[in-house]
Amino acid sequence: MKIVDDARPASRKIVESFLNKFFPSGYPYSVNEGYLRYTQFRALQHFSSATLSVLSTQSLLFAAGLRPTPAQATAVSWVLKDGMQHVGKLICSNLGARMDSEPKSWRILADVLYDFGTGLEVISPLCPQLFLELAGLGNFAKGMALVAARATRLPIYSSFAKEGNLSDLFAKGEAISTVFNVLGLGAGIQLASTVCSSMQGKLVVGPLLSLVHIYCVREEMRATPINTLNPQRTAMIVAEFLKSGRVSCPADLRYQEDLLFPGRLIEEAGSVKVGSLLHKVMKPSELHRAKEKFPEEKFILNLGIKCTNMILDRNATGEDALRGWLVAGYAAEIKKSFKIPSENALEEAYRRMTDVFSPFLSELQAKGWHTDRFLDGTGCRFVL
Repeated sequence: MKIVDDARPASRKIVESFLNKFFPSGYPYSVNEGYLRYTQFRALQHFSSATLSVLSTQSLLFAAGLRPTPAQATAVSWVLKDGMQHVGKLICSNLGARMDSEPKSWRILADVLYDFGTGLEVISPLCPQLFLELAGLGNFAKGMALVAARATRLPIYSSFAKEGNLSDLFAKGEAISTVFNVLGLGAGIQLASTVCSSMQGKLVVGPLLSLVHIYCVREEMRATPINTLNPQRTAMIVAEFLKSGRVSCPADLRYQEDLLFPGRLIEEAGSVKVGSLLHKVMKPSELHRAKEKFPEEKFILNLGIKCTNMILDRNATGEDALRGWLVAGYAAEIKKSFKIPSENALEEAYRRMTDVFSPFLSELQAKGWHTDRFLDGTGCRFVL
C-alpha cells in the first residue's frame, strides 16, 4: 500500500518502516504474547554467535599452520563446516520426535552443543598436533546443533502465529537473524584484529560471548508460549486445575517450565510418568486386566509407590492423555487423604474425572491449547 501525501513525522516513518521490514504484518496484534522479548534476545543471540564464529575460525586456521587475516576467516568458515558435521547431522536427525515434545529444551541444547564445538576450535592453537581431532569433534557437535536448531524452529514460530501468518513470522524472523549475523561478523572481525589477535584475548572474550549467547537463547525459550501438550505441560495444567480449579493459558505457563530437566515428575499432578517400557511397568499377562479397569479409555494406569505409570494407546490423543492424568491426579489425592487401596482410589478418581472433564476440556481449548495430539517423544505405547 502506498500512502499519498504522507504527513507523518520522519521519526514515525522510520519506526514504521523498521516494523514493516522486520515484524509480521499487523504487529503487535498478529502475534501471541512474548514475541517482542523473544525477538530481542534472538537478535542478540545471533550477534554473539556470529562474533564468536569468526574467532573460532581464525583459531582453527592458526592451529593448521596458517596466518589468515580476520576477513579470510569468515570465508574459510564455510569449508570447515563439512566432514564430521554431516555425521552429527545424521545422528541428530533420528531424534525428531523428542524435539517435537520438548522443542525449547532441545533448542537450548543445540546452542550449548554449538558453543562446545566453537570452544574446541578456539583452543585448537594450544595443541596443534590435535588439530584434526579437535576440528572434527567441534564440527560433529556443530552438526548435531544445526539439526536440532532447525528442527525446533517451526514449533517455536508456530507458537507465536495468531492469524495464520506463520510464513510472515518465519520470513521476518529470518530477516532479523540475517541482519544481526552480519553485524556479529563485523564485530568478530574487529575483535580478531584487536583484542582477540592473541590467544589470551580469545580465552577471555570467547567464554563471555558464549555466556551471552546461551543466556539469550534461554530467555528466548522462556518467552515462547508453546501451546501443544507434552508430559511436562500436561502435568502443570492438571496440577493447577486440581489445586485451584483454574486452567492456565500457554503464556501463563511458559515461565514455569523446567527447560533443563523437563522430565521431572510433578507430585501435585499425581507424579505421572509416561512412556515407560511396558515390561518394566507390568507383566504382559497383567495388561488385559489393567485395561479392563477402564475399557473405553486409551490409557492404562499403574499406581506405584514413587510414581504412577501411564501407558497410552498407539492412537491416543491429547484428550486421552488429559483424562488419564486427571484420574492419576485425583487418585493420588484420594489415597493421600483417605488411605484407601489403589483399586478403590482409581474408581473414585475416574468418577471425579468424568464429572469435570467436559468443562475442563472446553476451557483448555478456549485458552488456546491444542488437544488433538500428545507429544510424548519416543515414549512406549500399547496396541491391543
